[in-house]
Amino acid sequence: MTTLLWSLPALVVIGAIASGRLNTTLAAVLGLLTAIPVALFAAPGAFGGGPLGHALARGLWIGAIITPYILGGLLFWQMASRADRGRRPTATSTGSPSTPTAVPAGPHVTPPAEPAPAADAISPTDLLARRRLLFFACFLIGPFAEAATGFGVGMLGTVLLLRPLGFKPRELMVFALLSQTLIPWGAMGSGTLLASAYARVPASQLALYGMVPVALLMLVWMALFWLTARRAGLPTTKAEQAREALWMLASLALLTAATALLGPETALLAAYGPLIVLRFALDRRPGRAQLQDAALGALPYIVLIACLVATRLAPALNHGLAGLARFSPYADLPSWTPFLHAGSWLIAGALLMAAIRRQPGLLSTNARHAWTTGKHAVLSVFLFAMMAEVLAGAGISQAFADGLFRTMQDWTLLMTPLLAGAFGILANSGNAPNSLFMPSQLSLALHAGLSVPAAAALLHVSGTSMGFFSPVRMSIAAGLAQGRGQERAVYAQLLPFAVAAFAILLALALLLVLAG
Repeated sequence: MTTLLWSLPALVVIGAIASGRLNTTLAAVLGLLTAIPVALFAAPGAFGGGPLGHALARGLWIGAIITPYILGGLLFWQMASRADRGRRPTATSTGSPSTPTAVPAGPHVTPPAEPAPAADAISPTDLLARRRLLFFACFLIGPFAEAATGFGVGMLGTVLLLRPLGFKPRELMVFALLSQTLIPWGAMGSGTLLASAYARVPASQLALYGMVPVALLMLVWMALFWLTARRAGLPTTKAEQAREALWMLASLALLTAATALLGPETALLAAYGPLIVLRFALDRRPGRAQLQDAALGALPYIVLIACLVATRLAPALNHGLAGLARFSPYADLPSWTPFLHAGSWLIAGALLMAAIRRQPGLLSTNARHAWTTGKHAVLSVFLFAMMAEVLAGAGISQAFADGLFRTMQDWTLLMTPLLAGAFGILANSGNAPNSLFMPSQLSLALHAGLSVPAAAALLHVSGTSMGFFSPVRMSIAAGLAQGRGQERAVYAQLLPFAVAAFAILLALALLLVLAG
């Protein structure tokens, strides 16, 4: 009975989301309101008003650290995109598609101004060029856009590049979803940073351990890409498939190195920015005018990435900025260093663009749009963080893990990919499973003498990556691809790949247990 009571906050959240009547934010409110009385009256030890206030304050601190990544990324993206639209109003002259009239990912969100091949300029009979643009959009532009902002903007950029190629809606929906394969680095790595706070593991270490399941899952996503491309009338040779596999291998290798050097916030932007430029040059062979136009469009991102890389890799600059201000109220939680925080640089970049263009009104408009798009994510981060800290502070997470371990021993860890993956699909986010299950996952790993970073990374990647199959993402993809009503058919196509993805995660959990 006590175990059921301890499970009640998670069950309430799962039930609220599964009902389809409440969004993630309201589900998190119910979860927190359930967690507080459970912690006060059913905790395994003494837990009163003072510890409750301390736990809630810790959750608020975690949310405050993450929020600038979310809102700053959206604000910077919109300012940079509007600058590009103002300079180059049409897609046919530039090769940069314009914004559709309605975008489920958020109002007035536009695709990136990175150098991209113009789909309109590719002959319908040039199958190789069309195939290469397809790979470019799904696995380079899409992840880059998602890393800059999150919220499905990667799907928007991918669809806008591919729509002129004339794919059927259900094919375009799958290609849109393939932009979501590197979600642990999405939204400036904010989800990974949040998971690292729950796991008490450095963010870079968590992301590097997570690279193993991410790379293995990429085998599933590449197989889905090849199958869908063939069905869409873009078959290719074994040599071209090998080229695509080599590009993916190089991309993941560069992302791994960038993560180790820079951390998950800026790693994907720094790694994929040069790859996008290189791929653009190799595939399109642009002239000087095209190169200049592409460079101007990408200038805000180039400057931002250069600044962020410099603050991470130049020791004197890093130490100097860190010394200007640092706030660390909790020794075991991330500190806030405002002059090194990537969110601060994103907001500063947006302010600088507004000042250069002398358009304060545009800044305020975009700030409102950023809040409209990101408010549910921000509120969910705060609420889930507070709930996780309440359950951990009351000792419930530890006691729940102890009970499971006594029952199933090391094999308890085999449950976590299934739980986190299923919850990631329901919630369309890894934040909910991380907040609910990460404290117990750590306790289980410590009990069994297993690698804590590996166990935490497996849970994190299971929750974030399996969100690929979320009904929310499917709805966005259907809206962008004009495929409303075809969701069930797409799910039928995706089912074998979902089974394969879960099988990989379970195999990794089994290896983790056996290695211990």
